[in-house]
Amino acid sequence: MVDALLVNAGILLALVLALWLVSVRIGDVSFIDAFWGTGMAILAITSFAQTPDPGSLAVLLLIMTALWGLRLGLHLFRRWRAEGEDKRYEKILRKDREKGRFALAALTKIWLGQAVLLFLVSSPAQAGILRSADGMPVSALAWAGFALWCVGMVFEVVGDWQLSRFRADPANAGEVMDRGLWRYTRHPNYFGDACVWWGIWLAAASTGWDIALWTLAGPVFLTFTLTRWSGAPLLEGGMKKRRPGYAAYVERTSGFVPMPPKQRG
Repeated sequence: MVDALLVNAGILLALVLALWLVSVRIGDVSFIDAFWGTGMAILAITSFAQTPDPGSLAVLLLIMTALWGLRLGLHLFRRWRAEGEDKRYEKILRKDREKGRFALAALTKIWLGQAVLLFLVSSPAQAGILRSADGMPVSALAWAGFALWCVGMVFEVVGDWQLSRFRADPANAGEVMDRGLWRYTRHPNYFGDACVWWGIWLAAASTGWDIALWTLAGPVFLTFTLTRWSGAPLLEGGMKKRRPGYAAYVERTSGFVPMPPKQRG
């Protein structure tokens, strides 16, 4: 397994360096968000290709990871093409751009760091697929993981679709999205993301508790970054400044796990 993971790491590094060169050429790293999911799908595919006798569990893990990753990658790539440079990355690299060191900063501050985290978060899928050699079947625990994955995909796909429709309506300019799934959680897509990767981890854990333990950092870190680091906190900081009604939305709506909205007064 170690040799296969090293091959995956080499492939990931090569892809990251190639995309870094593209970002330097166009002066924008924002499309890295689209690579986040796509890169995980690629690592699942390369893991499957290195599994000599993949069983049904390996196939299930491949489908779960690739479907999630390619869907998310395409969604975020389209959004980047439509909206242009992400303000978060523009802010991070502003001083480096002004001082003529954009290329080095893009590599060290953005691409290499993201590559490490991408590899970590996707470790359950990689390890689970590689361990699923010799025709390993799908257990009850793996099916439970798949069920959780399905919940996550519904929240992520439907949440993204509802937000896209909301933004496409000129009448909603400057308004706060508080309809559909967004009525019950301020971040249905982030909640869905977490469910997807906890589901993949459960499926991978069915191959052995050694795999479960050393890949646990993947979904734990993803949940942390979505709820406490670069996900919701960073996004909401900007929303409170740009959307006058966002503070009231925060008061009545759950920040992550879907809950009925709080009643005023």
